Amino acid sequence: MAVGPALQWLRVIYLLARPYFGWSMQEVNTGAAPSADGFALSQAIVSNGFVLTSGQTPRDPETREVVGGTMAEQTERVMENLDAILTEAGTSFDSVVRSTVYLTDFADYEQFNSVYESYLAEPFPARSTVKVAGLAPGVRVEIEMTAELEE
Repeated sequence: MAVGPALQWLRVIYLLARPYFGWSMQEVNTGAAPSADGFALSQAIVSNGFVLTSGQTPRDPETREVVGGTMAEQTERVMENLDAILTEAGTSFDSVVRSTVYLTDFADYEQFNSVYESYLAEPFPARSTVKVAGLAPGVRVEIEMTAELEE
């Protein structure tokens, strides 16, 4: 039984049907956030009415260097990067429905949360906050978001 060719045909049908049913993906890139050059990722993808961002870290958009010594400073930079990406995609923090946050130390949670909630309004998006053993060198916080496209 040749399963491989059958799956290949299903993929062809799916790829041909995507535009007809509005199933598409568009890459989002902005110079106002750190570029993804050299990495196998996009700053964000727009698909089926949603914007899905890659995890953003506290990197300066121009130098790509990690900035901020405190959790509050790093969270501020991450949120500014996310704001630029969401704006480029045609949405905003008002339309964020979900976020995932990675922290290297929960002792910094209050600093993080104070800055995070200053960018978002009620009802706040669903959120998972995860403590991780480590992120990139010098990085204490990483955030990814999913937002609805605004009309």
